[in-house]
Amino acid sequence: MNVYYQKTHQRAFGTFPLTGKDAEAAITTAVEVGYRAFDTAQMYGNEAETGATLKATGIPREEFCITTKVHPENFEESRFLASVEKSLADLQVDYVDVLLLHWPPVDGNVAPSLRLLQNALERKLTRNIGVSNYTVAMMREAVKIIDAPIVTNQVEFHPLLNQDKLLAGANETGIPLSSYCSVARGEVFKHPEFAEIGKGYGKSAGQVVLRWIVQKGVSVNTMSTKAANIKANFDIMDFTLSHVDMARIEKLTRTGYRIVGSDLVPWAPEWD
Repeated sequence: MNVYYQKTHQRAFGTFPLTGKDAEAAITTAVEVGYRAFDTAQMYGNEAETGATLKATGIPREEFCITTKVHPENFEESRFLASVEKSLADLQVDYVDVLLLHWPPVDGNVAPSLRLLQNALERKLTRNIGVSNYTVAMMREAVKIIDAPIVTNQVEFHPLLNQDKLLAGANETGIPLSSYCSVARGEVFKHPEFAEIGKGYGKSAGQVVLRWIVQKGVSVNTMSTKAANIKANFDIMDFTLSHVDMARIEKLTRTGYRIVGSDLVPWAPEWD
């Protein structure tokens, strides 16, 4: 696994779907809480707010780990690098720390966009590269095509969805997973087990969910506009779930609750 990504991005603040003043306020609070990894995307339409807010903190650029993602509509060779350069301009940076392909192409042919991604790395527009929403087969193909390390595959990952196949693929290919929809957009709170487990550790249901993800070896992206929740989401490194509690949570993956599918996003592949 890529040590750089795992160390700097184990807890990242996700910015979707925040824009405008909401984005500025939440990102400012996240920085105050201690977040230094921030996740945005061309698709989110908030790169400018993210960049301006981080710059306004006065914290040196090198202390932040900034991730953005290239929209599939920019996977054409004539548009790819120009779109990344626009992202950098909006973010007010000379480079991003991690550049991801946001989705696989609709036709499933991942090679062209992966080569464009590596080109962006070679041009030093980014320090690291990765993918999002890739299947195991796509991950296998990616490591054959890309010479540089692929630092993550960002996917939907939470305790209500079994992602064992993707985890196995991550171990096989050496591409670590990172999560989005980490609390299943609130669906986890309908299951009392998380709060019950949390009582034994003095932690909330949400903190238990996020800690479970981390202990599965997956980096966490979380978003909130509430200061208390932003802090709680960050404070998950001072306890460890027991094997018994991990197994109890694991049973809930049979729920099979998937949020992101082709009905919601046209680029969604045939999931593993």
